[in-house]
Amino acid sequence: MTVVANAVYVNGRRRVDPENLDQTFETMRGTGGMGWIGLYQPDDDEMHAVANEFGLHHLAVEDATNGHQRSKLERYEDTLFVVLRPARYLDREEKVVFGELHIFVGRDFVVTVRHADFPNLEGVRRRMERTPELLAMGPQAVLYAILDDVVDQYLPVADGLENDIDEIENELFGGAPDVSRRIYELHREVIEFQRAAQPLQAMIESLQRGSEKYGLEEELGRRLRDVQDHVIRIIERIATFRTLLQNALTVHSTLVAQRQNEEMTRLTETSLAQNEDVKRISSWAAILFAPTLVASIYGMNFKRMPELHWVFGYPFSLALMAAMGVALYLAFRRNKWL
Repeated sequence: MTVVANAVYVNGRRRVDPENLDQTFETMRGTGGMGWIGLYQPDDDEMHAVANEFGLHHLAVEDATNGHQRSKLERYEDTLFVVLRPARYLDREEKVVFGELHIFVGRDFVVTVRHADFPNLEGVRRRMERTPELLAMGPQAVLYAILDDVVDQYLPVADGLENDIDEIENELFGGAPDVSRRIYELHREVIEFQRAAQPLQAMIESLQRGSEKYGLEEELGRRLRDVQDHVIRIIERIATFRTLLQNALTVHSTLVAQRQNEEMTRLTETSLAQNEDVKRISSWAAILFAPTLVASIYGMNFKRMPELHWVFGYPFSLALMAAMGVALYLAFRRNKWL
């Protein structure tokens, strides 16, 4: 059963709890009261029954049936069609989830269509029933109460996002490996939150502009202005969140680039140090290679090597080894290899 709430109110007081929609329509015609019907994911038959009874526009009915709409307010002659995107912050998951609520407001009826488990409008209904003088102002008073409830639910969402952003700022300089992903996720949630909340300001302004034409009570006008003030503050906070997250992304990119530069500097210094070591090792290897070469040549003991029988052959070979070693040492020293 998709009818989750169904009542008829006369002069702000609950008169009848109909068992079905047909009884609701009959009671409204008989008493001249206001019908307040709550539907949860209704099927086509129920939506068409409500649409035919109240003369709802087929485009609005199609939107309410299919869902996945943005926040908006549209007027079809004497009927208002309002789409709201309630939000809820999940503390355990540190995540924001969004619902969808469609509201049809006519001269003597309010029909709400939910496509998510929240918001639970039963609390709104109870609060309105405790103030019959406000409920007696008609369907627009119910619309105000729903708007007020949705906006009130935005406040803990904003607080939760603010707390998450504070944690991000602390993690930025801690080198957390997944901080960039968390920043992007938060930024996406903030954008979605902005898409849900920002249209409410223009929607409330539109309701206030039509107050005289559509007979909006002065008290409702004051209450709507109060809701509008809350919406403006939330929008300003969301704008601040976006700025903070953009700055966090910039800082994170700067820190990553700085760490990369430091790593490159360290690698360069290590490479230079290794090059110096290679130069020293190569220089000494070349210096030691010179006497080894001379000794190797004259150590082959071929018979026809005149130097082997020369009186000065031995001291000459030693002098040659020393001269070559000194020459190479001085050459490497001049080139700063040693």
